[in-house]
Amino acid sequence: MKTELINIREIKTNPNNPRIIKDDKYKKLVKSIQEFPEMLELRPLVIDENNIVLGGNMRLRALQELKYKQVPCVRANDLTAEQKNEFIIKDNLGYGEWDWDALGNDWDAELLDEWGLDIPGMNNSFSDANKEIFVEDLEKSTCFFKLEYTMPEYELLKKKIKDSGKTAESIFYEALI
Repeated sequence: MKTELINIREIKTNPNNPRIIKDDKYKKLVKSIQEFPEMLELRPLVIDENNIVLGGNMRLRALQELKYKQVPCVRANDLTAEQKNEFIIKDNLGYGEWDWDALGNDWDAELLDEWGLDIPGMNNSFSDANKEIFVEDLEKSTCFFKLEYTMPEYELLKKKIKDSGKTAESIFYEALI
């Protein structure tokens, strides 16, 4: 497919886009584009024959904020309405899984976080890879607990947390008070 530069004023956000971006993630996206604009050429916006975005609504919003004049786009012409909807959803799916051991050993966690990767433990969540639980106290300072247990115990713990309908953080917080 051919990438073409299109005037940003001609591109329309998709009014039916079911994807949102939160403030912190949006700021990271804007910063990412500022620091690595070449990424846009490697991953252009996908638009239909009416210049409506099928892939890249959040990037378009960031590009508008950054006052871009032209944007690299790929046209997805001749798709049915059903195919457009399918593309919108599938473009935002994450089929794979992260190898947390490789990331933990070979990558810089702060850079990964800066690039927008949600790292278990850095955002006070249950970490399957490291079997660690972080608890946030009332003053918002982070406490760290490292637990050691067998794999069957680990699987049972994950199931009990899921079945409780509570977060790992709230269970441990309740145990502390």
